[in-house]
Amino acid sequence: MKRMLLTGLMALWTGLAAATPLPEWVNSVPPAQMHLGQALDTRSGEWLEPDELVERIRNADRVLLGEQHDNDDHHRLQLWLLQRLHSERPQAGLLLEMLTPAQQPLVDQAYATGSSSAALKEQLQWNPGWPWELYGPVVRWALDKQVPLYAANLDRSEISELYRHPPPLSPRYSEVAVAELRETIARSHCGRIDEPQLGGMLGIQQQRDMRMAEALAAAPAPSLLLAGNFHVRRDLGVPVHVEGEAPVVIMLHEAGKPMPGPEQADYLWLTPAAPEQDHCAQWQSE
Repeated sequence: MKRMLLTGLMALWTGLAAATPLPEWVNSVPPAQMHLGQALDTRSGEWLEPDELVERIRNADRVLLGEQHDNDDHHRLQLWLLQRLHSERPQAGLLLEMLTPAQQPLVDQAYATGSSSAALKEQLQWNPGWPWELYGPVVRWALDKQVPLYAANLDRSEISELYRHPPPLSPRYSEVAVAELRETIARSHCGRIDEPQLGGMLGIQQQRDMRMAEALAAAPAPSLLLAGNFHVRRDLGVPVHVEGEAPVVIMLHEAGKPMPGPEQADYLWLTPAAPEQDHCAQWQSE
């Protein structure tokens, strides 16, 4: 009996000792907020510790990791997850919504020749719309560990052409998905968008998701795609266009907001919310 108890205590101690702590939160932690840092399995309703999440997804060939772009904590957890997964098995590919095909030769050159941290942003011709202080750590980590980086977005020339000549929508979308896509795009433009403009933006959204799905299929496994939460949604994002086995979808989710179900994601990883920003305030004042 004593030996069994000792064995159980040793196993518990080993598990606790092996747990990898998360980075400290940057955003304000809500009072009495439960489950911060844990991930909800949307099918079972089970809350998982971060290391348990790693164990669940470590054998997945394709993982989509969604973010709120301006949430510092999301970027810190992304790096944590990449480091943990890479320690379990080599990460064969990392795809970024923030990289375009025009940048891919620059990325490849950075692997071939090396680059100082100070020069990397300029060498990659990094888009200032994606703050380097948020995305730079993940890019540097991938280069340091020789984890291949792949562009997963459209070039500016492609976007311009799609806006002028929107493609038809894929029949894979449900009517509900199309309605939500239209409503979300209109809201993101603060309601100041007419029907032809909406059609163009809808075509761009579809082609972005298609491009990410194509890039994911072409990348070596195991690969992970970093993109906005809207892009990774099962019901209207990249997974709609994925052929074959469905990828695992993880959304970094801000506490206090409605919790999506399994129709959108496999796991919701709970974090503090970033301060609210009224992106339409400037337009409304004009």
